[in-house]
Amino acid sequence: MQRRDFLRLLGTGAALGMMAPFADVLAAGSVTMPGNTGANGRVVVIGGGMAGTTVAKYLRLWGGTGVQVTLVEPNPTYISNIFSNKVLTGERTLTQLSYKYGALTSRYGVKLITKSVTAIDYVTQQVTLNDNSKLPYDRLVIAPGVAFDALPMSGTAAAQAKVVHAWQAGVQTTSLQTQIKAMTKADTFILTVPAKPYRCPPGPYERACVVADYLKRVKKGGKVVVLDANPGIQAEVENFTYAFKNIHKNITYVPNASISSIDANTGTVNTSVGAFKGKVVNAIPPHRAGKIITDIPALANVGGRWAGVNVLSYESAIPNIHVIGDAAATTQPKAGHIANAEAKVCADAIVHLLRGEAVNPSPMTNSACYTPITNKTASWLSVVYRYDPVTGTMLPTGNGVTESSGINKDNHDEMLKWFSNLMADTFA
Repeated sequence: MQRRDFLRLLGTGAALGMMAPFADVLAAGSVTMPGNTGANGRVVVIGGGMAGTTVAKYLRLWGGTGVQVTLVEPNPTYISNIFSNKVLTGERTLTQLSYKYGALTSRYGVKLITKSVTAIDYVTQQVTLNDNSKLPYDRLVIAPGVAFDALPMSGTAAAQAKVVHAWQAGVQTTSLQTQIKAMTKADTFILTVPAKPYRCPPGPYERACVVADYLKRVKKGGKVVVLDANPGIQAEVENFTYAFKNIHKNITYVPNASISSIDANTGTVNTSVGAFKGKVVNAIPPHRAGKIITDIPALANVGGRWAGVNVLSYESAIPNIHVIGDAAATTQPKAGHIANAEAKVCADAIVHLLRGEAVNPSPMTNSACYTPITNKTASWLSVVYRYDPVTGTMLPTGNGVTESSGINKDNHDEMLKWFSNLMADTFA
């Protein structure tokens, strides 16, 4: 099988070693929901991102009518973080990256509640919503994504408001896009990368590339400085090293650059390796699990920042509560594709648990990611993980992480298909 075909299949979001890929369902033209499969229970899902939406959908698709699924998500629309870097350069709009939950409710019978959760009582097994109503559960899945630490910053309120991370697609994306558009060929764009773990390991380097490409094409000049708190590039090392040295010579990459302070008035970023000044400062802060996790110490049991889980089922330290996606502490990356895969392992496990059965003892997940390098070329990486009973973790199989042997237009074309397949598998 050609690698591009392999990656396209990964893009359908099929969880390897699990059940039939969703591509088979799409091919049928309609969804036939199973009846009662022997799994019976109430499952509440908190968070309607890539992980939460996928688990809600597949709980119904695999569990059948006996599994009552309620998704609690305050926002009626999900905006994809994937491809949001292309919004910065005008190649995509936020509207094009917006997805609603209509198929989830109409095709799969998931109940959607557009409210937020204010409390979890894991003794009585119920969650409290912001209208003080309560939802009982037999199994609870939490997929809140990430929250961001505050950065040490000085300057006027107006100046500080311009220093955005735009690491969650939305109003900050629009703000950063406007600032980039106002740059001239004499200006410098500063991008800071937090120490790992952070959402989407190749994402910051991708952003540096697409912004550098935009400045060259549209502004006929301009520089990008990448201040990385890590000792080196965290993903696609060969491709990004090549891109920085050969394709985008207007990028300066600085490793081991931990932020000590930011002067928003002057655009100065003070780091452990010196001070850097730019017209636009795009500072990505350190990450932690969403607040609903960190508010409960028993859940945030990994450094007080992340939720430890059993990756056979993604059950947390608290019985009957599962955590998936970016908020979970696993050996897998924090990214949309792997969140989709984790959700399927979790859904399959919950269906078995509701039947009183053992969970799959050897799950596999896959992570595939395409990265735009210019407006017409891209690279990719892929890795398949298998459960290792000795360490109790998901470990890469074969040669581990594989990255494309080139940066080209074919990869860019395949990237568009991968994205469409992944989002269809999650939201269609």
